[in-house]
Amino acid sequence: MALTLGAIPLSFSEVFAVLSGSGEALHETLILQLRLPRVLQAAAIGGLLALTGALSQGMFRNPLADPSLIGVTGGASLGGALVLALGIGAGTGADLSISVGAFAGGLIATGLVYQIARTTQGTSVSTLLLAGVAITALAGALVSVLEMTVDNSTLRRVAVWRLGSLAGADYHSLALSCTALALVILASLPLRNVLNAFLLGEAEAGHLGYDTARSKALMTSLIAAGMGVTVALAGAIAFVGLVVPHMVRLYSGPEHKALLPRCTLLGALVLVLADLLSRTLLAPGEIPLGIITALLGVPFFLILLRRYQSGLVIS
Repeated sequence: MALTLGAIPLSFSEVFAVLSGSGEALHETLILQLRLPRVLQAAAIGGLLALTGALSQGMFRNPLADPSLIGVTGGASLGGALVLALGIGAGTGADLSISVGAFAGGLIATGLVYQIARTTQGTSVSTLLLAGVAITALAGALVSVLEMTVDNSTLRRVAVWRLGSLAGADYHSLALSCTALALVILASLPLRNVLNAFLLGEAEAGHLGYDTARSKALMTSLIAAGMGVTVALAGAIAFVGLVVPHMVRLYSGPEHKALLPRCTLLGALVLVLADLLSRTLLAPGEIPLGIITALLGVPFFLILLRRYQSGLVIS
């Protein structure tokens, strides 16, 4: 469906003709150079967002611990914006440079939030969320300062990038996002039993023989890496990592051996749908992807907060 719909709609038969190598030249350009890499990029980015969201919620044992709420997205945005403002790696290495900057920013933000929330009794969830809000606000303020110091072209690039978009998707950036997704998936496979043990509590997981400190360090790195790549390639896209794990838990339960792969698949589908809406609702113009995911995710998040306040969601 995503390949057929757009500013120039195509039929399924025309899409199949292009994919089989017998389509018209204009349709081949439209599908193979524009829509196909964008749809695949949306799937890869959505899978990364949902998987890192599930890892965050499992590690912190709280359904509200979305990467965007604990400062990772803010830190990654600051790191990527700093690379853009300084012009580091301009040209063919731009995507990689922005990814490295976003990864470093997300990792630093996550480390700060975690250290602030850490106590001798464990990790305080309320302090974690409050620290995440503070770090996100600080990162946003610093990005605003950067925007005041750059020229108009860089300012526009940073502003559009922060809103979230897949308009610049190509096979080069697709290779980077797919590689990151594959690495995060492979690295998260040994963590499924640890995350299940974390449901009992951090101390209990340690008593079961798991190295909780090492596991949390690995999960923190995976979350920062995944969010760094998504922010670098698509900007700040909120709520996917929060909403998708809850949607999966409704029919799959909290067991992470089933939760993590299903979150990855559903996250891919959700972001493909969100990107489809972003480029078709106001065609030929586009609505920034971050706005679409926020409009879809905010109502769900408010309902979740209400349930949490009523004691129906147990952390």
